[in-house]
Amino acid sequence: MKNLTFGNINVLPILDIEKNVDPEKLINALIDGKINTVEITLRNDEAFNNINLIRKKFPDLILGVGTIVNVDQLKRTIDLGADFGISPGVETEIIKYAKENNFSYIPGVSTASEIISCLKFDCKFLKLFPAEPLGGISYLNSLSGPFPNVSFCPTGGINSGNYLSWLAQKNVLCVGGSWIAPKNDNNYDEIKKRALEVLKN
Repeated sequence: MKNLTFGNINVLPILDIEKNVDPEKLINALIDGKINTVEITLRNDEAFNNINLIRKKFPDLILGVGTIVNVDQLKRTIDLGADFGISPGVETEIIKYAKENNFSYIPGVSTASEIISCLKFDCKFLKLFPAEPLGGISYLNSLSGPFPNVSFCPTGGINSGNYLSWLAQKNVLCVGGSWIAPKNDNNYDEIKKRALEVLKN
């Protein structure tokens, strides 16, 4: 699979775009806030339409698709020109399809057994989900001993008050969170402001 880069940020905004949110205005607010990488989740019926629109309107955006739970969703993700995909769990058929198509893909794990399953496919950059409910940073650190070469993108319970603590961990490459652009939030000036705050840190 291709090497994945998150550009100039280490915080990945997770977007669940509802009907009251204008996708173009949302992405413009994030770009104005100096964020060039996003994850759009497949949590509503308009998700793929929004992904298609955003891909066409913002060709330079590093566009990820999240909440991928089957191969059909991954196929659509690739067909729409996304740059990477993310799942909340591990499904070997999805991993295989991503590898066969040289597509950047991040499986989600919550246990040591799932990490071992991912390592069979040489997947060493994984989503840790749900990070806070699993046990937080102490749980993350307990994984560094048996898996010193695995890096994580923790999501789930990450917010403006704790993300810097997560980013300080040696096995964390980035964090994912929805606090920059929360679901149903269409105050684009505030979204831009929160994005700029993240960049300062």
